[in-house]
Amino acid sequence: MAVRDVLRFPHPTLKQTARPLAEDDDEVVERVARDLVDTMRSFPRCAGIAAPQIGELVRLIIVDVSEHPKATTSHGELVLVNPRVVESSGAEVAREGCLSIPDLTANVRRATHVTIEALAPGGADRTIETEGFEARCLLHELDHLDGVLFLDRVDSLATDVFRRKNYG
Repeated sequence: MAVRDVLRFPHPTLKQTARPLAEDDDEVVERVARDLVDTMRSFPRCAGIAAPQIGELVRLIIVDVSEHPKATTSHGELVLVNPRVVESSGAEVAREGCLSIPDLTANVRRATHVTIEALAPGGADRTIETEGFEARCLLHELDHLDGVLFLDRVDSLATDVFRRKNYG
């Protein structure tokens, strides 16, 4: 098991653009994907994580909303290499949090329906069409690959950002 430290804002890596993975990056994909899954699973209720959050500037994300109460659509554990949005529609404002900004949540406007194209580990093409909370999580993690944090997407830092409540 390889649970990695999660970088926290203002770490400079979180604001950088991740590089695409090449066909011959199999070892990197396998290692980083395994570490992302292990790290995500170590945080209760965590629905996703991106490689830059563990200091790996590569285009790789993990999303799994299958056990999250807000999820109405779930494709199970998604390990996506070089993911990109090819279609999006709708819009909704909802609360988001992030392992890299653990003390805050914010109201963020995101598309409600998305189509994502990516590769699976091993190189097979993947197309994911989803909506709601799973779409939001995918878009949140894709932002990390471009150095964008959820705070960059709020309309007002004064009225849309909140201290995270502690339920535990």
